[in-house]
Amino acid sequence: MAAPIFNFNVGVLGHVDSGKTSLCKALSTVESTASFDKNPQSRERGITLDLGFSSFSVDVPDQLRSDFPEPDNQLQYTLVDCPGHASLIRTIIGGAQIIDLMMLVVDVTKGMQTQTAECLVIGEITCNHMIVVLNKVDMVPEEKRQATIDKMKKRMHKTLETTRFRDCSICAVAAKPGGPDADNNESIGMTELINTLKAHTYKPKRDRGGDFIFSVDHCFSIRGQGTVMTGTVLNGSVSINDTIEIPAMKVTKKVKSMQMFKKPVDSIMQGDRAGVCVTQFDPKQLERGLVCSQGALPTILGGIISVEKIAYYKGQVNSKAKFHITSGHETVMGRVYFFGLYDDKEATNDSTNFNFDVEYVHQDELFGKQSAKNEASADVSENRPCRQYALLEYEKPVTCPQHCLVIGSKLDTDIHANICRIAFHGKLLQGFTDAKYQETILPKVKISKTKVREGLVERCNDEYTVIGKNLFKKETNMQSFSGLKVTLSSGEKGTIEGGFGQSGKAKIRIPEGLKPETYQRYSGSKKKGKGKSEEAESSSDQEPIKIFLTFKRYVYDPEKKMIQN
Repeated sequence: MAAPIFNFNVGVLGHVDSGKTSLCKALSTVESTASFDKNPQSRERGITLDLGFSSFSVDVPDQLRSDFPEPDNQLQYTLVDCPGHASLIRTIIGGAQIIDLMMLVVDVTKGMQTQTAECLVIGEITCNHMIVVLNKVDMVPEEKRQATIDKMKKRMHKTLETTRFRDCSICAVAAKPGGPDADNNESIGMTELINTLKAHTYKPKRDRGGDFIFSVDHCFSIRGQGTVMTGTVLNGSVSINDTIEIPAMKVTKKVKSMQMFKKPVDSIMQGDRAGVCVTQFDPKQLERGLVCSQGALPTILGGIISVEKIAYYKGQVNSKAKFHITSGHETVMGRVYFFGLYDDKEATNDSTNFNFDVEYVHQDELFGKQSAKNEASADVSENRPCRQYALLEYEKPVTCPQHCLVIGSKLDTDIHANICRIAFHGKLLQGFTDAKYQETILPKVKISKTKVREGLVERCNDEYTVIGKNLFKKETNMQSFSGLKVTLSSGEKGTIEGGFGQSGKAKIRIPEGLKPETYQRYSGSKKKGKGKSEEAESSSDQEPIKIFLTFKRYVYDPEKKMIQN
């Protein structure tokens, strides 16, 4: 028996107290076990603290009729009610990854607020389709209502014009007129919203193939039957009697039965919202997380991601800094190290795998995308990478899908500060499962870092040799620098032959010989007719000749070899 209806996931995001849960209640006909935030603390505080799920069904809209020709086909909307409170942004990120379309709920009396903007950022990363819902229109006096709605629509379109959601549909509603305590007040604008939702519904790509991955948001037991895990299928499919793994606990269970919104089904596939029943499993051990086909979800200690900076994030995103790293549905602290690919010829169209064969360049910080305006005024000499990457080091192991979405945030920022806390996003290209990855994998990653040492010419030994100072410390092993090439600020090129004396000075050979003026200046000889004081005065007027030693090292090379082109 196949799933009776086609499922379409709609994420409901917005600022705390914008009326998201009231909107879901006004739209929904079937609640799930995790709907409308059953958490007692949520009810007590009157705000959503967890992901809520509910659904309603409609006739298949005209644009999808060719895909679902049977007269009794139904289209089911699953509403994913995401918490709006700033401190729960990690829960919102988890919810946003399972949606096909986003409804951004905005209080019409307040407009865009800080967390509304963060929800918009998450939407841009995770979703291609959005509808803006202006809620609480009943709070505006009727004679001013239309003018207020028109003004807010204009303002929202202006805000969205630089995003992928420019020209998106905007609906005005009152999900719960009179507020949460009002009784029997009929919602305003629900018919228009449902019609808009139907008009923007498309057939998402669903695939039965690949590993089964199921995002669990709630877990509970039913006496005499077993333990039910409710969630959304992220990838693949599963049928009754298949074996699934709970990777966080390293246990496997057989699927006993399944339901989609209280209707029994034999199998579920990517995009479906369902409850999966297994036996002999304590629900307290897994309130939220991922289950999968055996071996599908590795536990990683670090990884390499492709990465882009969030334009709205105003701070610097520096290498070696710590961020809250959300990988798939888990958020842990981690340290980041950025590097870039600067050669367009080396870039491939493969966006899912990391190429260990090419050379990358270390970056002290992550670059943001330049706007056309910035590009016009930017220094032409500024060299920017064609692609950027980050090495992640997690503080705790993370269980997540291969190629999953990764988001870096500063969630410890003051939630009352009017700033975006989401700093970057990317895709996991390579996960490290080996505890010794710093020894086994990182040396294969060719990330170069250019080093420049600067010293001064002290004197000339002869026309082909100079003695340099301040290039090395007294304790430096000079032998490792022997043979490296240097350049003098006067233009000559030379090679380090070794140390000179015990104070860190270096003997440098100039194969083509020193320029006469350089030799004259540092050889100690005097020009005829010029007294000693006159010569000293002449030398002091000149800039000292500098010695430049430039080389690069691969950051993770255990031998720390110095390389020169």
